[in-house]
Amino acid sequence: MKKLILVFSVLFVTLWSCKPTAKSLFNGKDLSGWHIDVPAMDSTDARNPFIIRDGMLVSLGTPAGHIITDASYEDFRLDVEYRFAGEPGNCGVLVFASTPRSLYKMFPKSIEVQMMHENAGDFWCIVEDIKVINMESRRGPREEWGITEGKKRRILNLTDGSESPLGEWNHMVIECLENEIKVWLNGDLVNYGFDATARTGQIALQAEGSEVEFRKILLTPIDELTE
Repeated sequence: MKKLILVFSVLFVTLWSCKPTAKSLFNGKDLSGWHIDVPAMDSTDARNPFIIRDGMLVSLGTPAGHIITDASYEDFRLDVEYRFAGEPGNCGVLVFASTPRSLYKMFPKSIEVQMMHENAGDFWCIVEDIKVINMESRRGPREEWGITEGKKRRILNLTDGSESPLGEWNHMVIECLENEIKVWLNGDLVNYGFDATARTGQIALQAEGSEVEFRKILLTPIDELTE
């Protein structure tokens, strides 16, 4: 009996030790683990639009650009808590990011999960592509689809009214598994895509005109999508 108990104890400890470990992608003190890609900073003394303030990662909105993880990731759940600190506006989380400045000499090759006020959860294809159900009603005429400048790259989300009131925190969950992406906002399923043309890459946040505060960016490895 004692041997049986010992076996179960060892099995429990082994299974517990194999549980995926979540990690914060920023330490609340500096931008370790990230690098900045802001074209205006190439040749001028433009400010860095990404700072740490009161333990939060803040996108000041201008000049436009991205903060990008040094590491690449695949098969993960990303928990992001954010809010517009002042005026509502635009921002986004980019997954499967790779080649920098691939679109409009600004955006890295990626798939964007939109955070723009009243449009959070839309997909934007940035030199990568993804499919969704009801594709034509959510993306427009098939002949206008594309992944580069001048093409219909936006894929509408599934809901209205999922965002918190301005000034309050939003909780966005992005799950990426192989070639699928699933997105929730404040508990609502707001998008699901499949057959993405990428399955691994860096993660990026935007500076795109409006100040946005991030108090959580937590990454957890996964081996299945949440139902």
